[in-house]
Amino acid sequence: MKILHINQSDSTGGAAVAAVRLLKALRGCSADAEMLVLEAAKDDPAIHPLVTNKWDRLVRNFKFAAEVFSFVPYEKSRQQRFAFSPGRFGYNISQHPQVKEADVLHLHWVNQGFLSLHDLNRLIQTGKPMVWTLHDTWAFTGGCHYPGTCGGFTSTCGNCPLLKSPGSNDLSARQHLRKERMYANVAITFVGCSDWMKQMAERSTLVKKDLRHLVKHIFNPVDTGLFKPADKQKVRAELGLPADKKLLLFGAANTTDPRKGIIHLLRALKQLNAKNPGLKDELELMAFGKNIETFSHELPYRMHPFHTVKGEERMARLYQAADLFVLPSMQDNLPNTVVESMSAGVPVVGFDIGGVPEMIKHQENGFLAAPGKWKDLAEGILFVLGKGTLPGENARIFAETHFAPEVVARQYLDIYQSIAGG
Repeated sequence: MKILHINQSDSTGGAAVAAVRLLKALRGCSADAEMLVLEAAKDDPAIHPLVTNKWDRLVRNFKFAAEVFSFVPYEKSRQQRFAFSPGRFGYNISQHPQVKEADVLHLHWVNQGFLSLHDLNRLIQTGKPMVWTLHDTWAFTGGCHYPGTCGGFTSTCGNCPLLKSPGSNDLSARQHLRKERMYANVAITFVGCSDWMKQMAERSTLVKKDLRHLVKHIFNPVDTGLFKPADKQKVRAELGLPADKKLLLFGAANTTDPRKGIIHLLRALKQLNAKNPGLKDELELMAFGKNIETFSHELPYRMHPFHTVKGEERMARLYQAADLFVLPSMQDNLPNTVVESMSAGVPVVGFDIGGVPEMIKHQENGFLAAPGKWKDLAEGILFVLGKGTLPGENARIFAETHFAPEVVARQYLDIYQSIAGG
């Protein structure tokens, strides 16, 4: 049985990281699994790119720009331009050799000029058994990647808060109707990376209207042999970090994305500094991701910047050097940062949102703060730092039993077997 994974990228974004890790996990279990992407950064014979030359790149850039600018007349805020995907431009991959040869098609993240709604429909119409891992909510909404407090996806969408002119027949409502027609009379197995995502999908009319649509929950995998505990002092020496400080770690692909909650982290750290002035000489912050320089001047503690981290080995070293990872996100599915941190034996303090409480067990392997309550976040940092090595040890145990590649791969192999046999 040949499984073809389909994702926009093999390197950019959390979905790409999770999809490639799953590909490796499946191949590690001797599964015949390959991946089709728009453009490949990795030199891997199992990953097949559509873009291979200069002309292809020009076409890709045009489709990406056309997709983005097609939404501009509808957008309410430029800052949320990428929070909604109209799905107008993309590639017809239904006749691609890899698609034709596959017994199961496994979709991941397909936006930003990779698959249009029309292209997606042509893929569905191949009739091949299909699995779709939900890295966000786009698959079952009228276009948003995270609905926030909007529950429109449980009916027909419309009156979308992300649109400049919301209404009962706005862009979200029209796209919702298109997806409803596409998904009708076909069987799709949706997989939520978190139970939170699974439950949202089950509430969506796009999923629950057809009893052939199944919804499962499987965590994302991580290489527990790479992201593992190490000698902190040795790692810190390699990275040029202080040996005698408590080091907090924070990071995201784009740290200024409002959903990532940097404002709450800043408030929490200022609260810590005001209430515990002695920490000034004990506590420092490590930070990675785009735009970290935009908030460095507001920090009450010294920051060690790592900007964009390239390579999983380097990323693993950052976790191994840290005492604690802080996740101030206000909306998230199953953050790879939490998965990676726990696998490295580093406890996590975060808000009780999305799929986070499915990983963080309060006061056992980390700390769950009330959503948006930055004072609770500050309290959690103090609590975990005061518990020594036990929270980190518990985090590692959880990762080994839930995120290990072979554990996740077996669950997906069971799905493939049930829908395609062979």
